[in-house]
Amino acid sequence: MTNPEQGATNEDRTSQLEDEGEIAADYLEELLDIADLDGDIDIDVRHGRAAVEIVAEDQASLKQLVGRDGEVLEALQDLTRLAVQTRTGDRSRLMLDVAGFRAKRREELKAIAEKAIAQVKETGTEVSLEPLNAFERKVVHDAVAAAGLASDSRGVEPQRYVVVQPVAGV
Repeated sequence: MTNPEQGATNEDRTSQLEDEGEIAADYLEELLDIADLDGDIDIDVRHGRAAVEIVAEDQASLKQLVGRDGEVLEALQDLTRLAVQTRTGDRSRLMLDVAGFRAKRREELKAIAEKAIAQVKETGTEVSLEPLNAFERKVVHDAVAAAGLASDSRGVEPQRYVVVQPVAGV
């Protein structure tokens, strides 16, 4: 497997990510047609990843593509990444959102992280969060790092969780 980041200029990498987004959009448009769902596909490049979102005027009509706690969305993202990999030959780190579910969840997770950060700063002891999926753990780790604290993931999927820790000497 090739590593598209080795030796690629920023412009080349952005072009590769835009291509991933286009491949994903084609795949998702076919899926929407098969499922007889109305939706538009927005493509962007964020944080070094292709970012694709399915949106609709009636966001509630896309609820079935999100599923309970985003389970269907996770599966759909995996299938979309596989479709991109099949076409490009390279592993994709594409992020998929449907009807703003991930954006809303990101804000909820930042609030959870802020609460844990405040508790760690107040007590000086570590705080364990509930199990989270990989996307959710990444959001929490980023918020904790931005606050100047440490965190790590513990446990085994699907019970993997984040532990927010004080930084030694702080």
